[in-house]
Amino acid sequence: MGQITDTNASWIAQQLPALGIDLFWVSGVGDNEPRLTEVLRRAFDRSDLVICTGGLGPTEDDVTRECIAAMLGEDIVPSAELEATLRAYFAGRGAEMPRRNLRQATLTASTEALPNPLGTAPGWWSERAGHVLVAMPGVPHEMHRMWEMEVVPRLRRRLGGDVIYSRILKVVGWGESAVEERIRHLIGGTNPTVGTYAKDDGIHLRLTAKCPTLEEARRLVDALDQRMRDELGNNIYGVDAERMEGVVGRLLREQGLTVAVMESCTGGLLTSTLTDQPGSSAYVRGGVVSYATEVKAELGVPLEVLRQHGAVSPETALAMASAARRQLGASVGLAVTGVAGPEEQEGKPVGTLHIATDVQGRLAATSQQTRGTREVIKRRATLAAMDFLRRQL
Repeated sequence: MGQITDTNASWIAQQLPALGIDLFWVSGVGDNEPRLTEVLRRAFDRSDLVICTGGLGPTEDDVTRECIAAMLGEDIVPSAELEATLRAYFAGRGAEMPRRNLRQATLTASTEALPNPLGTAPGWWSERAGHVLVAMPGVPHEMHRMWEMEVVPRLRRRLGGDVIYSRILKVVGWGESAVEERIRHLIGGTNPTVGTYAKDDGIHLRLTAKCPTLEEARRLVDALDQRMRDELGNNIYGVDAERMEGVVGRLLREQGLTVAVMESCTGGLLTSTLTDQPGSSAYVRGGVVSYATEVKAELGVPLEVLRQHGAVSPETALAMASAARRQLGASVGLAVTGVAGPEEQEGKPVGTLHIATDVQGRLAATSQQTRGTREVIKRRATLAAMDFLRRQL
């Protein structure tokens, strides 16, 4: 029904490359025995390893155990050892174990229990004819612990083989096709490989190598990384989990600078995003949302600038940046004004953006035209403003 977001699958997918495991399929299915059994049977037949989460609880709609047993053609039998562990879990919390939890104290002939000290649902490790099925709880913190402490050691003992190492370079300033055009001669290799993806925070380039050791894979990716930087230069702003607001924050801290924001079309999103980073209070002085023209004037934007150039103009953006720096006592002022839509403003089309910085009295401005819904334009304006500040720093 779309009410549950499957974060477990993406988390597990991120863990597999370091083990040298290629992920070919991700499936989602509801708590329905015939459908779940069919999905598990298909997965088990076509894959060496099947990993599933959820449906190991004590209630009637927790049917994963029954479906695994049906897929294997085996009976579910009680486990005295698991029952004792469950009773001890409840006793340790001063509670009596409900009878329905006995459903969790069961196994099949091909199944080994995976301990779960954080909850009542043990995991299942089932093997048949060289195929392995791992079932873990759906509760993320229980699943994470089980994966790291129980599943990964077992997989490492079985697998050996190659390691897959990936690195993501994040690019702004160009669209996906423009980026591909510039690095076309670097794409198409078999090891390492390059994948390009358009994301909300720019274009992601995923560099991936597969080698017998992590060190060898990292060396291949390092070499390709350098060639990418030679081609794309400062348009690469981050690596892997780095975000633009974190990169900007680091530059401000390293230079001992503080920033103040005056924003119009982004409606507070720019300041909010800059303060998403831990410790941002050390370099973000504050921000003001100045939608109305008279508010811009009250905050220090000269009336003659507003009258001559309008509220949506590079001249006004520059005046806003200087006013923000002055009024909030920062060493850097950052401003954005534009037309988020859905109607044009001052004869300017929807998607018009003007961004400016005042870095200790050094002024700079840029103008862009983007497209999208109001929400998309605000998000793109926020990213563009942070990127422009990054380049000025």
